[in-house]
Amino acid sequence: MMKKYTLLLLLFPISFALSAQNLGGLLKKADKLIKGEGVELSQEETGNALKEALEIGAGKAVDFLSAKDGYYKSAYKILLPEEAQSIVDQVKKVPGFGNVEEELVEKLNRAAEDAAIKAKPIFVEAITSLSFKDAINILMGDQDAATRYLEGSTRQPIYAEFLPVIRTSLDQVQARAYWKKVVTAYNKIPFVKKTNPELDQYVTDKALLGLFQLVEKKELDIRENQASRTSDLLKKVFAQQD
Repeated sequence: MMKKYTLLLLLFPISFALSAQNLGGLLKKADKLIKGEGVELSQEETGNALKEALEIGAGKAVDFLSAKDGYYKSAYKILLPEEAQSIVDQVKKVPGFGNVEEELVEKLNRAAEDAAIKAKPIFVEAITSLSFKDAINILMGDQDAATRYLEGSTRQPIYAEFLPVIRTSLDQVQARAYWKKVVTAYNKIPFVKKTNPELDQYVTDKALLGLFQLVEKKELDIRENQASRTSDLLKKVFAQQD
């Protein structure tokens, strides 16, 4: 934690919102660390390293999930919602629908993969617009502080971008048409309660959940794994937090 204070003081002018009492303690800690480490970091270096780490983590997450099978054959695979699962379990017994679950799950994940690439420019804009307060929270925060910053500042616009793409993608892979057939077959089964749950919002929510989980994983990797610091700047700055 002391090393995080060191980076904070190097990155920002101390006139920005630190009380005199807190400032005294931070300066003492910073002085000890700077003398002990013998490493000089400019404000520009530290700020650029933070943004670079964010860009790498978010970029890798988007690239992975937007590739074929990024969702479908990974830990972020989107499964059926509970209500849909109960429908599928019944429809499996209907001739011609024996493989209904896997076909539907694949279509949902393909739609999420199509939408994932939309997150990258939104992430880049959020990182570029990093504010003083945001940077403080990241540098002084927990191991997932950068991810929580991105999620808080980008989830709403990413959702707005994802939803229409997922709807279009679901139609392109005939997922909604296929789902209509499934629901129609289900509703013909005697004594079942008629239903027709929507899939597009569910897929969007699950796609975003997987996206931010992977961003968090990438962030932790950069913080803890020296081999993942792929530039001299990242190595120099994040070494202060090891």
